[in-house]
Amino acid sequence: QLRLVESGGGLVQPGGSLRLSCVVSGFTLDYYVIGWFRQAPGKEREVVSCISRSGDNANYGDSVKGRFTISRDNAKNTAYLQMDSLKPEDKADNYCAATALLRCEVGGTTGRAFAYYYWGQGTKVTVSS
Repeated sequence: QLRLVESGGGLVQPGGSLRLSCVVSGFTLDYYVIGWFRQAPGKEREVVSCISRSGDNANYGDSVKGRFTISRDNAKNTAYLQMDSLKPEDKADNYCAATALLRCEVGGTTGRAFAYYYWGQGTKVTVSS
């Protein structure tokens, strides 16, 4: 059974940090581009970042560039999203997703939710003082 499970969300003050994890099971992570998406209340799901199969290429949405860092450890079947300098507008449910498409391009197909076949259940991030 293919499964992605996110963890690491929570409540943090503005300027704080969180590290999200996405553990996958039922398939080998090496063969998939991983994306992180988020959805704020009343808003559409938006891409945060994606990372190539080998981890040598990563893209970021404009709203998180310079603050978030995506990474992966294929040996551990785990992907990560380090979130620094968090802002109140970063409050959202965050999802990791996997696609067998070859490229990680936030501005292209892998920046769109429909390109991802497998999704986790989400982890909530709240940024508030």
